[in-house]
Amino acid sequence: MSIRSIALLAISAWLCAASPVIAADLHATVYDEGGTPLTDAVVVAYPDGFAIEVPKTSTEVEDQIKKEFVPYVKPVHVGTLVKFPNKDDISHHVYSFSPAKRFELPLYRGTVASPVMFDKTGIVKLGCNIHDWMIGYLYVTDAPFFAKTERQGRVDILQMPAGPYRVHVWHPRMFASEDSTIRHITVQESASVEWRLKLNREFRARRTPLPDEPGYR
Repeated sequence: MSIRSIALLAISAWLCAASPVIAADLHATVYDEGGTPLTDAVVVAYPDGFAIEVPKTSTEVEDQIKKEFVPYVKPVHVGTLVKFPNKDDISHHVYSFSPAKRFELPLYRGTVASPVMFDKTGIVKLGCNIHDWMIGYLYVTDAPFFAKTERQGRVDILQMPAGPYRVHVWHPRMFASEDSTIRHITVQESASVEWRLKLNREFRARRTPLPDEPGYR
């Protein structure tokens, strides 16, 4: 074997040893204090001590359907453009006063011409000036891995580089701080983690009818 071949094998072995293995899955479950699976909880995972490529940003959609923001909670990567189409047959006026993003989309129907850029990490609480009960949240993160729990309170983040991670969870009604949920775990082929969150009571304005609608909806 030539010296060049030996050198190439040595470099290849070093690269394999230095690079995380792409074969790890993280399974997370979030419950409320009473053990009921919790929807709309965002689980985020940061590599702890090693770097990986940050995913490319894309254009996402936050709908307005039946006078509600859909989805109620949407995690997005920092730098993402978000469209706010109004799929109702009435007008909405979308806004946020959150420090992570202050913006306003004056009264409109259909789809506004330009999406909104979310260029700072943090929680963006959405509202509608016309319908006070319309509340939604964008969770803007720089984490390379994140997902939101569904009905069973579970998320599966697949094909992560194996290694140590700092993992935590956020929910709109959580009582404690997000930092209090931090877990340091090592993900090899597979790892599981769960949380039980104490929740604040939910305070939302009561839905009111339009002039031609009977009762509360």
